[in-house]
Amino acid sequence: MNKIYITDLDHTFLRSDLSISSFTKDTWNQQSINSIVSIATARSFYSATKLLQGFKINAPMILLDGSFIVSPEKKIIDAKFIDQDIANEMIQEAISFSNLHPFVIALKDKNLNESFDFPTQLTKVQKHLLINFKNDTRLKQHTHVSASEQTFKVVYMGSFEEMKPLTDHLKSLYGKYFEFKLAPETYSGGYYLTILNHLGDKAHGLKKVCEYLNKDLSEVTVFGDSLNDIGMFKLAGVSVAVSNALDEAKEHASIISKHSNDEDAVANYLQALSKKH
Repeated sequence: MNKIYITDLDHTFLRSDLSISSFTKDTWNQQSINSIVSIATARSFYSATKLLQGFKINAPMILLDGSFIVSPEKKIIDAKFIDQDIANEMIQEAISFSNLHPFVIALKDKNLNESFDFPTQLTKVQKHLLINFKNDTRLKQHTHVSASEQTFKVVYMGSFEEMKPLTDHLKSLYGKYFEFKLAPETYSGGYYLTILNHLGDKAHGLKKVCEYLNKDLSEVTVFGDSLNDIGMFKLAGVSVAVSNALDEAKEHASIISKHSNDEDAVANYLQALSKKH
């Protein structure tokens, strides 16, 4: 029986400088020979596959926090978009309430081309993030960012003092329409408020992948570090939190690694398994 290994990327599989060691690459690709391996990330298809060039992926990928499930061959397994009209109403409400503007990520076509729209008025955290996207062909700046028919998520970024009141306000008005996730972002030092379809989470994505593969959730080992990984931790047979994971994530993990993302936590776990067998 082939075991399934699914890892989060940022702060889990990727090092803090977004690199991946040759040890992790070699260990992961070796594991793929006799196992099913894939990823579960907030990143898009474009971003994830660009970072993972040369890595074997042999199962559907859980992307954009679980709102997009796609095979390595670009076959769409599932997509959960947000309601365009309500999302645009919400974006205007956020401007009226806090004068904050979001990033909006959407699907453009069946070839998985994506749009990444960002506002002219940016917070410090948004400016910091854009440094890593200088040559990203998806980027397009708008005076007024808006949702489209195939928008996956709306993301606000800023300090906790900016994001917490905005989260509470928007959730009170639109909580029945969307999923709201407020979490710290280690790279930038700020907080991200991610707004998704109610079924756009990694737990939903994990179920879809297992259904597609005709596998049981008990056969899955997942790796993660943050709040959006907790749903997977609750479902998977084995859940591994890296040592640098948030305490809230560690509380739901069946195993806490002694290694961090900068110490090849996932690869060390997989190598230890291979030695046992």
